Amino acid sequence: MAETQIEWTDATWNPVAGCSIVSAGCTNCYAMEMAKRLEAMGIGKYQGLTRRSGKRTIWNGIVREDHQALSMPRGWKKPKKIFVNSMSDLFHEGVSDGFIAKVWQVMKDTPRHHYQILTKRPERMAEIVQNVIKDVLPNVWLGTSVENAEATPRIDALRVVPAHIRFISFEPLIGPVGPVNLAGVHWAIVGGESGRAARPIREEWIDEIYDQCSVYDTKFFFKQWGTWGKDNKRRSKKANGREYRGKVWDNMPTSPNTEF
Repeated sequence: MAETQIEWTDATWNPVAGCSIVSAGCTNCYAMEMAKRLEAMGIGKYQGLTRRSGKRTIWNGIVREDHQALSMPRGWKKPKKIFVNSMSDLFHEGVSDGFIAKVWQVMKDTPRHHYQILTKRPERMAEIVQNVIKDVLPNVWLGTSVENAEATPRIDALRVVPAHIRFISFEPLIGPVGPVNLAGVHWAIVGGESGRAARPIREEWIDEIYDQCSVYDTKFFFKQWGTWGKDNKRRSKKANGREYRGKVWDNMPTSPNTEF
């Protein structure tokens, strides 16, 4: 198990390693630099997954299925919220249908945990869940990332995915998303970008998502301002804090057997 500082989960589980850039939200993905560090530490599954592009480390498109990691959640006796593939995307085109089915079986066999799967490829998620998995698990939450208006078509793709809980991560929020239809979406996470190259967030972008959450009764979770605060000043993530409209928003959906 990997403990995590991600505010909306308890632990991470990475049965897949490696990814590729698909949209603007991927530009400063923390997982690329982290994969390079893990490679330097000699961790086998992260060897050769990145390359240098100018001063940046980026994915090279190689993806690995880690069959040994499949058994990890079975050994975690205490119920947890588990972010699946914080270092990759389970629905990347390089991950086989058969391996995804094995991940699903582990999640089915461990109903004490709640699994949160986030993808930038919701079309493949829908295809796999509908035609390969054919098993909607109450402890599996399925979500997609939307960083700006250009990425909002992912919401329509997510809406057709069979799931007890559907969620959207508006993080890093790097532009306005405009009016969005959140029908069938149970949870929205909103957050700004962190790090040296972080792009600014604007309070009015958050406002329009918050307002749409109120319309559709979607739970609202504000994760962070990130490197840029609501005053448009650059400072540390900790200094900018997590308050929005004068409070911390940690709202989460509920599903059968929820124990948190």
